[in-house]
Amino acid sequence: MKMILKKTMFYASVLILFFCYSCNRNNEIKEAETVPKTPVTITNPTQEPLAETIEMIATSSFQVKDNVKATLNGYIQEVNIKLGDYVKKGQLLFTIKTKEAYALSERKVDTTLTFSGLIKIYAPLSGVITTLGKQNGDYVQEGDDMAVIAEQSSLVFILEIPFESKQFVKLGNSYNIILPGGEVVKGVVNSEMPTVDEESQTQKYVLKPMTLSVFPENLIVNVEIVKSKKTVAQTLPKDAVLTDETQTEWWVMKLINDSIAVKVPVKKGIESTDKIEILEPVFTSTDRIIVSGNYGLADTAKVSITK
Repeated sequence: MKMILKKTMFYASVLILFFCYSCNRNNEIKEAETVPKTPVTITNPTQEPLAETIEMIATSSFQVKDNVKATLNGYIQEVNIKLGDYVKKGQLLFTIKTKEAYALSERKVDTTLTFSGLIKIYAPLSGVITTLGKQNGDYVQEGDDMAVIAEQSSLVFILEIPFESKQFVKLGNSYNIILPGGEVVKGVVNSEMPTVDEESQTQKYVLKPMTLSVFPENLIVNVEIVKSKKTVAQTLPKDAVLTDETQTEWWVMKLINDSIAVKVPVKKGIESTDKIEILEPVFTSTDRIIVSGNYGLADTAKVSITK
């Protein structure tokens, strides 16, 4: 009887231990299944040309302008132009009635006289009317400015470069001129000013646009200056590369399988507006690097790949 009781107690103990083990195992599996995974998107390293650039401000300006002046004293009889008009050399701009002719007409003298007293003013060059200071009926004296004509083909962009960055600008080189709105045109550096601004310590360069497009004067644009470039570089999107607060350490999060990401320190090189060169380590084109969802991830973090 005692033997039966002992065996019964033994089997009962084994069953209890097995039941406890099973419960613990199930709990461990459930806990593993409920560990949160960070949703991420991935990218692959690429080999491509890369250029590091800076953007500097430039302002459009006409190099050639001519003031249209009154040639005698009198009253403006006709104005044949409007502000912004394009005129050709020799085109009639103004008609002036001399002071004497105006006085005679006011006195209503003999109309059979052939003296008209009308003087015509013509455009001295082709260009755009940028200033128009006189209208019909205005009195002008000899030498008064009546209008300003700017030669459209003489338009340039005046680029200001900090003196410490002047090594990146070379005479004869072409650069991208980024217009308001995003349109890009090419411009060539024609000359440099021999002086440096006393306050800003910037030097001015003359950038001639390579397009025949019509630009207004005093237009502010950005000019893209290349600091350095490489024909082939191992690159990653900027969002894929993380750094500390002091920007002394850089790293990426690399997938070692479909659900675990590890921290990989990197050494970065030049960078463009959206790409960074990775000097070390050398990745393969199949390596999967996290490009979003990587911020704040710890080493060996659990992740899930999203599309």
